[in-house]
Amino acid sequence: MATRTSDGRDGDEADQQRRGTEDRGMTRPLAIAIAGLGTVGAGTVNLLRANADIIAARAGRPIAVTAVSARDRARDRGIPLAGLRWYEDPVALAADPQVDVIVECIGGSDGAAKALVEAAIAAGKHVVTANKALLAVHGAALAQAAEAKGIALAFEASVAGGIPAIKALREGLAANRIQRVAGILNGTCNYILTTMRNERREFAEVLNEAQKLGYAEADPSFDIDGIDAAHKLAILAAMAFGRPVDFGAVHVEGIREVSALDIALAEELGYRIKLLGIARREEGGISTRVHPCMVPANAPIARVDGVFNAVVAEGDFVGRVMMEGRGAGAGPTASAVVADLIDIARGRFTPVWGAASAALKPEASVPMEKHIGAYYLRLMVVDRPGVIADVTGVLRDSDISLESMLQRGRAPGEAVPVVLTTHETSEASVRAALARIAALDAVVEKPALIRIEAL
Repeated sequence: MATRTSDGRDGDEADQQRRGTEDRGMTRPLAIAIAGLGTVGAGTVNLLRANADIIAARAGRPIAVTAVSARDRARDRGIPLAGLRWYEDPVALAADPQVDVIVECIGGSDGAAKALVEAAIAAGKHVVTANKALLAVHGAALAQAAEAKGIALAFEASVAGGIPAIKALREGLAANRIQRVAGILNGTCNYILTTMRNERREFAEVLNEAQKLGYAEADPSFDIDGIDAAHKLAILAAMAFGRPVDFGAVHVEGIREVSALDIALAEELGYRIKLLGIARREEGGISTRVHPCMVPANAPIARVDGVFNAVVAEGDFVGRVMMEGRGAGAGPTASAVVADLIDIARGRFTPVWGAASAALKPEASVPMEKHIGAYYLRLMVVDRPGVIADVTGVLRDSDISLESMLQRGRAPGEAVPVVLTTHETSEASVRAALARIAALDAVVEKPALIRIEAL
């Protein structure tokens, strides 16, 4: 029996009219505004135009750039910008009534980027951002604001460029309890370490070359000191473990002190050195750390070289999943931005961190001194009788068990490298032992420490 609506229409007729209205709404282009026309912003404009047909098919309607904001209007960005509304003040984009989605490509944890995203959320506009620093530092507050407005805050492009790491954790692995998420999260560092290994060159020389090639910034500290990777790891950890994002809890070390000697010795021992971000569920809470690691040379992640990134996730039912791809650049990052735009066009979006803010659990952070693992230690010592006995005596007193020791050649009276690898022990014990070893008169430079990880 047919139902009737309050205005007397047949129910089937009303449903058909409603569907027709929805279909017409879905054919209206999704209007976006892009703030920042650097590598990512310009790349997004280019991708939306180059692949407009398949994007419209997958989004259910066209996605059109209608407004932009950037610092220098006269600069040639390699893309036509005629016909687009231009705003000198990026925050003003949020007030444009003809814009549905704000794409923030400015960068930075504060300043104009933060102001724009806050204004867009307040105005009830969806937001897509590639800004890992903003999410790592302010992600908890921004997520709550977006949830209160019922809008999307999407950030697939903020971690590992074109690798769909966020979508994998939030959607593909949503049924799993994640035990660990880790990865090579900075292409600049991976390029430098790969080149140092392949060409037997020192860090400073390779860094200088990377800057000339455009793989490293003029001020590379954000990358080589591990901050960029730490921002990304904080985001991955929040997504993986269902806890509020906590950048301050991440232990951070960079690659400045990794030497060509350490890389060569690592190979001799069957390892390769990678800068990894590792977040792990442990007894007592969640540990999050970024630092150089020695990984077995036959491990899949050890073979991820150059500017490529990789993300490994381990779930209780799925086991280990590894994703590899380009972690930066116009094309890969724009690909992730547009994937978020397609979801929004389709009306598909989930809570920012995979669960509502009220459902997130503020688990304790495990401090670095409680880390348990194996270690590579490299000492430069004067070659004379009794030195090794002094060193091993300190390790014995600290209850540190050695797995192997490597010493090359003899050079009486001169400095020679001595390499020690340990069985599992605590970070606190190793640090205390190295402080005592560094004070020995036969040790001529600061000992090198690199943690060994079986990924």
